[in-house]
Order: sequence, then C-alpha cells, then structure tokens
Amino acid sequence: MKKIGGGRTLEDAFFLKQDTKLVEQLKLMEKMKESKEALRKVSSIKNDAILKKLVALDVRPEMLVSLSLVPLIEIAWADGAIDAKEREAMLKAVVDAGFEKGSINYTIIESWITHHPPAKLLSAWQHYTHGLCENLNEEERKNFCKKIIDRATAIAAASGGFLGLSNKISKAEKKVIDTLKAAFEK
Repeated sequence: MKKIGGGRTLEDAFFLKQDTKLVEQLKLMEKMKESKEALRKVSSIKNDAILKKLVALDVRPEMLVSLSLVPLIEIAWADGAIDAKEREAMLKAVVDAGFEKGSINYTIIESWITHHPPAKLLSAWQHYTHGLCENLNEEERKNFCKKIIDRATAIAAASGGFLGLSNKISKAEKKVIDTLKAAFEK
C-alpha cells in the first residue's frame, strides 16, 4: 500500500474524503429537519412537502411575517420600478400590518422596496400561502384571498396609472394580481 503524507495510505485518504462528505450531508439533513420543524411551529403548516419547499427556498422562521407582504412587493415592482407614491403606500401598508419602523420585518420589507427581491421570494410566498390555505375552510380562504388582492390592487392604483393620470392598473400589475389569485386555488 502506498503511503502519503502523515503515514496515510491512498485508501485512507479516499475513505476520509468520503466520510467527510457523508458527515456534511448528515449535518445538512439535520439542519433541514430543524428548519422544517421551526417553520412548522411558527406557521401552523403541517404539509411536509410545502415545509421542505420553504426550506429549499431558504425561508427562515423569522421571515414568515415579512412573507405576508410579498404580494404588495410584487405588485409594486410589476412595472419594473417603484415610484414615490407606491413607496409611500407600501410603507403605510407595512406600518398598518403592525410592523414598527426599525423592526427586523420593517427593515426586510424596506430593503425589498429599495432593491427588487429575487423571483424565489414570490415562489416562497406561493408555497407559504398553499400551506396556510390547507388549514382554512372555503370561506376563510376566500376572505384571505380577497384581503390580499384588495391590498395589492390598492398598491397598484397608488401610482395613478400612466403618468399619474388615472387609477388604471397596468397589464403587468394585472398579471401579478392573476398570479397572486392563483396561489389561493386548490
């Protein structure tokens, strides 16, 4: 057997590398399990597939509250930029939702207003919404959907349509609203 540095054989080095990979995989699986359980506790979502998807999308328990405002972020960014009126309406919605200025959730949402968040954020919200809807009856689900769509529509109307001349909602904003509505379908 050929010896390498420190008296180890090539075979030992190979198995050490394999063992290290296995240990890393086990740690990753344990972290996923812990994250999934933490999300389960704070969200009341019971569906394992949805929880796994949220973990895969890197949603942490402390983000769940902020995640509830993703539809407003998406509608505000629908046209590619957030104007001053939309920004003002967004920050008002954040405060109305109970987030105090300077809180972690307020800061997260403020950063999403300043810099367009990644597309996976909408995907995370969709999975989160599916999970929440599993715990709601039909009437509760419809009310939840209406509340979200009404808030999103208010943000879309805040910019006043083309050049601020009307309350018309743009095609891009309408498309986002349709995407949001789809998250509530069974």
